[in-house]
Amino acid sequence: MNRTVLSVGAVTVALAAVTGVAALTAPEEAASSAESLGTAARKPVERSTLVCPSPSTSDVAETAYEAFTPKGGPGKKGGAALYPAERADPQDPADGKDGKGDSDGKSGSESDSGESGKDSNSEDDKGSEEGAGGEDTAEKGNGKPFLSLSSPGTPVAAETDDPEAPALTGTADGPFAPGWTVQQTTTVAAGAGRGLQGTSCSVPDTSFWFPGASTAEGRQDYVHLTNPDSTPAVVDLELYGKEGEEKAEQAGQGSGEGITVPPHATVPVLLSTLTPEPVTNVTLHVVVRSGRVGAQIQSSDRKLGGDWLAPAADPGPGQVLPGIPEDATAVRLSVLAPGGADADLKVQLAGKSGRISPAGHESLHVKAGMVTTVDLKGLIKGEAGSLVLSPAEDGEDAPDVVAAARVLRGKGSKQETAFVPATVPVQKRATAAGNTARGTTLALAAPEGGAKVRVTASPGSGGGSPKSTTVTLKAHTTKAFTPPRPAEGKGGYAVTVERLSGGPVYASRTLEREQSGVSGFTVQTLPDDRSTVAVPESAQDLSVLNDDE
Repeated sequence: MNRTVLSVGAVTVALAAVTGVAALTAPEEAASSAESLGTAARKPVERSTLVCPSPSTSDVAETAYEAFTPKGGPGKKGGAALYPAERADPQDPADGKDGKGDSDGKSGSESDSGESGKDSNSEDDKGSEEGAGGEDTAEKGNGKPFLSLSSPGTPVAAETDDPEAPALTGTADGPFAPGWTVQQTTTVAAGAGRGLQGTSCSVPDTSFWFPGASTAEGRQDYVHLTNPDSTPAVVDLELYGKEGEEKAEQAGQGSGEGITVPPHATVPVLLSTLTPEPVTNVTLHVVVRSGRVGAQIQSSDRKLGGDWLAPAADPGPGQVLPGIPEDATAVRLSVLAPGGADADLKVQLAGKSGRISPAGHESLHVKAGMVTTVDLKGLIKGEAGSLVLSPAEDGEDAPDVVAAARVLRGKGSKQETAFVPATVPVQKRATAAGNTARGTTLALAAPEGGAKVRVTASPGSGGGSPKSTTVTLKAHTTKAFTPPRPAEGKGGYAVTVERLSGGPVYASRTLEREQSGVSGFTVQTLPDDRSTVAVPESAQDLSVLNDDE
């Protein structure tokens, strides 16, 4: 089974390699790859796509949305809007598809009109020089927009209490595309999942990792698969358990195959239907074999509340989980080494004063293909920190891992849950929308060298003017603080983080809201917004890109 999983990943990489350098890699890797081909310039993206999952089916839930794009994008014409998506059954075929994908193996972005290939935020197509607004945009055939931006630099808010509120898909182009972000925050008054549930609407892609998921009794984890394009997507769900290859197979690895997600539609899948018996800790790998989707997990617990579990950073030899709250009462770390080799990791906490190793958990051995979890009791002692996982020994052959942490606050019946997945550093800029005057904390981690960062608050959705501050981060530390607020602002606002100099910076934002004696909270990591892309010079010979086709 492990060989099958690895072969799927290898095919994904091979297909992506044909589509272009910028489509495959993280920003720093793209720049390096571009250098190997010749001189390349970084240019603003011209189109972005986002998907937001269905917020809640509870009759006592209220959901607030806030959309924002920083100023400075190219051009004067453009727009950004989200439209309702339809809900589909995971077993229903779409447009005559049998759920097994196209016979030629092409993704939706390759087999349709090609307009989705102009989406600058897609991992399989990022052309900053391409136009926008083609036939494959998410809004086609979905009526009036639910939420649209009128100008960059000013957030726009909306809300709903409809228990049948749909998922949303949409695009931004022109000056609205670089850094477009949407926050979805739901308050659930009672029942399973009660508390504060938040997620940043996500970029569609073809592979997602979710450490920290569960099919345990008393917990319901739904993965929401949302297709923004005009052709069906076909998705496989792979589950990994703690007992290795054989146990993972019994626990559902290889099940959930060939799920068809119709165009402009969303499919929720309950993970416990994929396992013959409850499994406390699992890692979900979402593999899209045709098309692309957005994917998020909504986790609800009868006793511990709930939250959205966002995708973790792609597998790598080291991972950083920024912004564990200062009053966390329990932290459960979940790690998987998806390759064929065991991983030995150093576990450290980058806090206010530097990096320390948690007593009794200085190292972690992760067997290949097995989910390894550890409860880091007493990890947080009154100050926020960031978990830093790194190879126990130096070398270029360290196995890759994925990681996430479940964080609890409160005690007894007043406990509440949030998740902190590993994330990528802020190369240039990242933005968190939906901040409020009270209960917002920004965490910035510099696990290697020191760094200087500019933090800017946008105007409020009800007015005001932006406000900025410069923050200096010491090496190996995490700084958690209340971000600046807009001057004379009203309503929610966005916070933009810009790395000015120094080493890698990782960021997250925590929202907190008191409700019926329970301190609800949610954490969103802030990866780089990928507002620019490396574009080779036009005079350059690009035939090297197609030599292996």
